[in-house]
Amino acid sequence: MFDNLFKPEHLLIILAICLIIFGPSKLPGLGKGLGEAFRGFKEGIKGSDTSDAAHRPDTASKSEATPPTTVK
Repeated sequence: MFDNLFKPEHLLIILAICLIIFGPSKLPGLGKGLGEAFRGFKEGIKGSDTSDAAHRPDTASKSEATPPTTVK
């Protein structure tokens, strides 16, 4: 049933339908959002709570930074 699902002809038809529905200006944003969703899903499956701390910026150091001084 699914043997020939991803032939190039089928993928072109799917791309054409997406262009008709969403338009060429919205497709890059849609692809980016879909990629981020898949990435988040993978990280959620792996249970990467420890690796999230490595990817998050340190907010404490940013809030404790001294404001720039002005020279008169």
